[in-house]
Amino acid sequence: MTTLRIVLGDQLTRSLASLRDYQRGDTVLMMEVVEEATYVKHHKQKMVLIFSAMRHFADELSRQGCSVDYVRLDDPTNTGSFTTEVQRAIARHMPTRILATEPGEWRVLEMMKGWGAEILSDDRFFATPASFAAWALGRKQLRMEFFYRDMRRLSGLLMEGDDPVGGQWNFDHDNRKALPKDVIPPNRRRFEPDAMSREVMEMVAARFPDHFGELEPFGWAVTRDDALEALDHFISHCLPRFGDYQDAMKQGNTFLYHSVISPYLNIGLLTPREICNRAQEAWSRGDAPLNAVEGFIRQILGWREYVRGLYWLKMPAYGASNFLEAHRPLPAFYWSGKTDMNCMAQAIGDTQRHAYAHHIQRLMVTGNFALLAGLEPTEVEQWYLLVYADAFEWVELPNTHGMALFADGGVMASKPYAASGAYIDRMSDYCDGCRFKPEVKLGPKACPFNYLYWDFLIRNEAKLKSNPRMAMPYRTLAKMEAERKADIVRHAGKFLAAL
Repeated sequence: MTTLRIVLGDQLTRSLASLRDYQRGDTVLMMEVVEEATYVKHHKQKMVLIFSAMRHFADELSRQGCSVDYVRLDDPTNTGSFTTEVQRAIARHMPTRILATEPGEWRVLEMMKGWGAEILSDDRFFATPASFAAWALGRKQLRMEFFYRDMRRLSGLLMEGDDPVGGQWNFDHDNRKALPKDVIPPNRRRFEPDAMSREVMEMVAARFPDHFGELEPFGWAVTRDDALEALDHFISHCLPRFGDYQDAMKQGNTFLYHSVISPYLNIGLLTPREICNRAQEAWSRGDAPLNAVEGFIRQILGWREYVRGLYWLKMPAYGASNFLEAHRPLPAFYWSGKTDMNCMAQAIGDTQRHAYAHHIQRLMVTGNFALLAGLEPTEVEQWYLLVYADAFEWVELPNTHGMALFADGGVMASKPYAASGAYIDRMSDYCDGCRFKPEVKLGPKACPFNYLYWDFLIRNEAKLKSNPRMAMPYRTLAKMEAERKADIVRHAGKFLAAL
């Protein structure tokens, strides 16, 4: 019996279910296909990261004695799609059995069902889609906080018996500090591209010149050893202050104290359990405070597992909703970064240069603007999917559709994450030197986030006023004079029309 073992570009884990019992005579199939590179125009660095990591992983498997059938994107016989490449591989190897690990995206699962493969559960996660569905059954609200507490109990992470260490589940209130001017984050561990990565970079530059983003400087890890080194650097140099400053933003400093390991986690070079264990060990040694370690573990054990569960629970219809009836086209500056709003220019510029922005830039700057301006969800979601190195639909869609845009009407978030310029000013230095002023509410010098915030509330009052968590802003709006409201709507309308 010979087995064809299929490994996708986000499954670069030696303990993957479809690799685990490899036998001599089996073949591992890995495929670079143009269909996956172009269904959205992925950031150039994202494509280099995935293709180079795949090639390095294939080399590692070969060194370990595995027979690898690797289809390169630039192979002239490459047919360009997963399905036809699987069919060609079957014809080449005539396997008696085909094994695949369940993919991360709905559309790929639909393809995979036609391959004649035995589809194995992806047990690299803490929770399965089935266990999440069982947790969700009968619940009126699917709130991450309650799921996270159950995951803490099941995993044993940061637990003392049945109780959370420190006597509370969540230290988020301790993690909302702006970065003081005298605090300088450490330089991050980046990795010089080797010959294999340079070859991929040349291929991407030649074949996808019109894709988003800059190719240089490319500094991502493309091997497990380098990914582990990046994790070590974060645990030692950044985790102790991650909690305090995880919501901060600073001009000219993309990474701050964030882990910057999500691309490695999402393509399989690192696993969630080993990352959480490393963070917990740092707390146990006294090397990192509880608020930092809990906040970090919550992002992986809580948010990451929660959005995956929600994605598989609600697909394929989830992305079709548009609760706030937002239909404005995505502005051109999301692609160019050329805008007088310095916060947007900084967040988009970081994304262009590094295929990365941290979660507050994504949620409270680019996402907040998209929410306030009423941008079409499908266009915003496509942008988020293609611009970030860590973006795969299972994690991107719920975070953007539900959290940033409230397009699901509250399935994911209990309220829209709408904010005025005051929030951005409080958490960043972006407003320094911006032509718009966060303290000015109307007029040519006013921060657009200010009047867009109130215009958003006015525009969506019928849908949002009954939300208990929106009671305070709507009480303020109720006290506002009609003339003031009219000025806000006029300013917002003029600004949005100019987009």
